[in-house]
Amino acid sequence: MEKHDLHHEFPEFDQKIHDMKMNNTHFKKLFDEYHKVNNEIHSIETRALATDDITLNALRAG
Repeated sequence: MEKHDLHHEFPEFDQKIHDMKMNNTHFKKLFDEYHKVNNEIHSIETRALATDDITLNALRAG
């Protein structure tokens, strides 16, 4: 399974994402929350941990 981090999903905005993380505290907070949830989902999917679709969908929905 591949990760779906923002840099991977939007490579054309790589510099803009970086700039916003450095200069916009609200964006940085949202970015960090997204990154944390994305890592949790990726970890569950790649390690085939026992979970159900409801739990994964809840994580994805935020």
